[in-house]
Amino acid sequence: MLLGKRGNRVGALEEGAPFGCPQLPEAVAERVLLRGIFEIQRESCDVVLGERALRWRRIQPELPAGGSKCHQLGSGESLELEDIFSVKLKRRCSVKQPGKGTLLGITLFICLKEQLNKLKDSTLDLINLSEDHCDIWFREFKKILEGSTNVLAHSLCGISHVVTATMHIIMGHIQTVDVCTFSSAGKLLRFGFSAMFGFGGRTLALAEKYRWMSPSRRRDFAVLKALAKLQPEDCKISFLPAGSLCNVDIFLNISIMAIPCLCSVAPRGFAPDTRLNNGSMALIAVRNTTRPEFVKHLKRYSSIKNQFNFPFVETYTIEEVKIHPRGKSNGYNQQEEGGDPATVPESGFPWNVDGDLMEAASEVHIRLHPRLIRLYGGSLEEMNDSKVACNCI
Repeated sequence: MLLGKRGNRVGALEEGAPFGCPQLPEAVAERVLLRGIFEIQRESCDVVLGERALRWRRIQPELPAGGSKCHQLGSGESLELEDIFSVKLKRRCSVKQPGKGTLLGITLFICLKEQLNKLKDSTLDLINLSEDHCDIWFREFKKILEGSTNVLAHSLCGISHVVTATMHIIMGHIQTVDVCTFSSAGKLLRFGFSAMFGFGGRTLALAEKYRWMSPSRRRDFAVLKALAKLQPEDCKISFLPAGSLCNVDIFLNISIMAIPCLCSVAPRGFAPDTRLNNGSMALIAVRNTTRPEFVKHLKRYSSIKNQFNFPFVETYTIEEVKIHPRGKSNGYNQQEEGGDPATVPESGFPWNVDGDLMEAASEVHIRLHPRLIRLYGGSLEEMNDSKVACNCI
């Protein structure tokens, strides 16, 4: 059982204090990611997932006519996200249906420090029988823990492995990491570490339509299909520093990376010269070229050869960039691919942001925030040119 003791990372909230009230200064500046109802330790709870912590408070059912719909009772509890090292869907399985069964909710696996050199592992069950509800929360937890393509886990630890990640927690290895914000028309779209526009975005959009395939088969199929219909995007790129340089051209792919983005298809990273917290991003612009030359460029990501050593590939070290598509998304057609045309605006452009599909119909503004978050992990090499941490958001 998780106890609400002060000084512990599973801490009790003040009696009767609502989420985000002045008595909880740590929750005031914390953006709420999800909010919902779960049963925790046989009690119905109002659960809030923030950027740094999971918080919950016991509630009572709806009262008869004339009363309020819901009352928060007693003290609330919280769990810091950095103490969660794994998440799984909780199911009631039977001998007849091994591996399947009735969905019960979500189980969080937690590693807590009891004393200076002692650890305690525990679990927290969030019970809810709704498949849709649990799927949304499960996906969000997975994104927070490792990212859907594991580029953050690879870049932090050199490998995507639960045991390795757990050892970093046990040893208390903390690494500061640069983070990007993605905005369009003055509205914040999301936070992230990497993005691809053009070929990378369209490939992911295609892969999302074939979720029934295994991940490796789906990836290979989408890459081949996107190559068969390879088309450039006409867009304007403006970035800082270097005096607000501006390029207007047709590009096959544009990548923006705040971290090296190591993964199985790019062992050295999509941006091998970028660091976790050096206060800059890599902008990789691939101009229009022939399909065979573009394939050569792609193949080099999995080899020891320099993937940027082509006349049509340009790289820049930047802190801020705006990508402004100048025409319709001529390379992405939902109806042609058998998808639902209502899921993406008619003139929308697909982006691959940390392995997640993001659609934007206009200019996207990407800004770096140096050393904004602290995560468990180890630096792969010393960062001698790190800049000051960002405190603007």
